[in-house]
Amino acid sequence: MVKSKNDNLQGTLALLVLKSLEQGPMHGWGITLHIQDVSHEVLRVEEGSLYPALHRMEQERWIASEWGLSENNRRARFYRLTALGRKQLSAEQENWQKITGAVALVLDFGKA
Repeated sequence: MVKSKNDNLQGTLALLVLKSLEQGPMHGWGITLHIQDVSHEVLRVEEGSLYPALHRMEQERWIASEWGLSENNRRARFYRLTALGRKQLSAEQENWQKITGAVALVLDFGKA
């Protein structure tokens, strides 16, 4: 079954968030900054996309959250990867490799 464009975009965001949380617990803004920094400012995750994605991933039990204090002593919700989330991260990475490999094949088609 082919995923819709929206499914692929959500899957990509899930992959980025899960990979970010592999580094350790982070609050939403920290996740956004991590993705932006690691991608050399190419990828920017908007709050309107991030928080619904975090909610979905928490419902799927890929992540868990708890309240804590941020670096500037503000109350923030910190997210962490669960065991199920680690398995999902592995599956998302495998799927990403498959998709990017297929796109590369199409882009390179007819070059030889």
